[in-house]
Amino acid sequence: MSDLSRPKGPKIIAVANQKGGVGKTTTTINLAAAMVEQGKRVLLVDLDPQGNASTGLGIDVDDREFTTYELLLEDLDLNEVIQETDYRGLCIVPATVDLSSADIELMSNEKRSFLLYDALRQIQMDEFGFDFILIDCPPSLNLLTVNAMIAAHSVLVPLQSEFFALEGLSQLMMTIREVRQSGNKELRIEGVVLTMYDRRNNLSQQVENDARSNLGDLVFKTMIPRNVRVSEAPSFAMPVLNYDSQSKGALAYRALAREVIENNKS
Repeated sequence: MSDLSRPKGPKIIAVANQKGGVGKTTTTINLAAAMVEQGKRVLLVDLDPQGNASTGLGIDVDDREFTTYELLLEDLDLNEVIQETDYRGLCIVPATVDLSSADIELMSNEKRSFLLYDALRQIQMDEFGFDFILIDCPPSLNLLTVNAMIAAHSVLVPLQSEFFALEGLSQLMMTIREVRQSGNKELRIEGVVLTMYDRRNNLSQQVENDARSNLGDLVFKTMIPRNVRVSEAPSFAMPVLNYDSQSKGALAYRALAREVIENNKS
């Protein structure tokens, strides 16, 4: 019987696309920052061995003693792996390249697909008071991504406004369908967000038209523009909302955050 006195816990959103270079990590960082700006407490789980989300939030490699690797494989206390960032209300479980070997190590574990679920859905998580947990998935449909989808309530898909964008999306949708059947029947698609969008470019407009005609309301109203400030911000280890608060990219991520928060009102 479930504990009715327990709060419902944070909404867990996996940010996933097996194609690299679509703005996945950029979207995770800036969506988290925009949610915090709007009064939410957010945990970012860096599940990409490249650790770009950790770097993008100013977490030095030397400060990543405990990471998602330990979270998955060593059953550490959450207080040891969850770190504060420089942004009030935004915490992170960082990643290092050690995570790249986790796929192989997980294969021998009979609960290999549910380790992140067990870590993020444990009762101790209630103590932190997070409203949202965003998982930055690796750019592949591997066991780490499957862990994220089983742990999550929903999947948010960044889709670059380029040729063949929708073709890669079908493989991701198939994986989501398989996860629903095998491990998380409640998993839903949070939405598809068009990234690197250029209104002056006919191809961007064509991708938008194709996405909306094929996916309908699953496509967010907000589109993330191709914006030099968004590209520059990671090299300064900060979200674009802090790097250039009034840039088109920052305004777009604020709008996306409002959409996601509205979608998850209970």
